[in-house]
Amino acid sequence: METSKIDGGKKLWFKRRLFGWGWCPCSWQGWVVTLGYVVLVAFFAFTIDENSSDKEVVFTFLLPLVFLTLTLLRIAYKTGEKPRWQWGKRRED
Repeated sequence: METSKIDGGKKLWFKRRLFGWGWCPCSWQGWVVTLGYVVLVAFFAFTIDENSSDKEVVFTFLLPLVFLTLTLLRIAYKTGEKPRWQWGKRRED
């Protein structure tokens, strides 16, 4: 696996996507964060069922989902390349 670094020499956890906007994990730390996100979202999803009230769904799934997603985005922004919309490799890259 190719090691990516930011200009300051800091190792990247997430690389900019080749197509679209966002990031992809590019180190073991990025993969651990991504896997943790998926596991926690699945855990909170299993806490609700068809008998759950709307209030229960909001507090046991939707709020944790928003918090986890914002946390993942913040980690990716801090430890990854600056995101931008792109469609394939640029000539400068």
